[in-house]
Amino acid sequence: MNIETLRFDKLQGLIPCIVQDSETKAVLMLGFMNQEALEKTIAEKRVTFFSRSKNRLWTKGETSGNFLEVENIIADCDQDTLLIEAKPKGVVCHTGTSTCFGNSSPDKFSLASLDALIQDRKVHPIEKSYTNTLLAGSINKVAQKVGEEAVELVIESKDNDKDLFLGEAADLMYHFLILLAAKNYRLSDVEEVLEKRFRKKTTE
Repeated sequence: MNIETLRFDKLQGLIPCIVQDSETKAVLMLGFMNQEALEKTIAEKRVTFFSRSKNRLWTKGETSGNFLEVENIIADCDQDTLLIEAKPKGVVCHTGTSTCFGNSSPDKFSLASLDALIQDRKVHPIEKSYTNTLLAGSINKVAQKVGEEAVELVIESKDNDKDLFLGEAADLMYHFLILLAAKNYRLSDVEEVLEKRFRKKTTE
């Protein structure tokens, strides 16, 4: 993206910026940037807006720690709007919701959306939630549960019951995501490792 081609002139030096979760594709928030805010965003890889109310640069998460880690920046066809794909570190909205449009999520299920839900439960625990019960326990207990689910999957793989096998596979995947969250990692962290291995294999 060439900053020089962006049309900051249309809104008196500002350009609207839509922020989207790079994993779930949920729309997180809308803000405005001037050229300095965009340059800071690119340099630090954390979303920085220009606050019209405070009349200064404002890095999302500068007080809460809930930063938006930049993955990709795309300009639209008219060069007057930006789309930023980012990884949210914690809740996004000041009201405590995962997006500024409420706790919305895509209708289509994905491992990324399940991972995002588990991460959100860490910040917003729900009483009697099985997920929160696991997250409140020790790492050893969570790891032990993953091990138990892995053994159950191996046992079911020896038979030909499709429903039981897939059910155990789903249980293992869910508890694996819990373990990642308990260790303060995301599914995307594992995907990055796999991507590096994939790229290495395809270039060998």
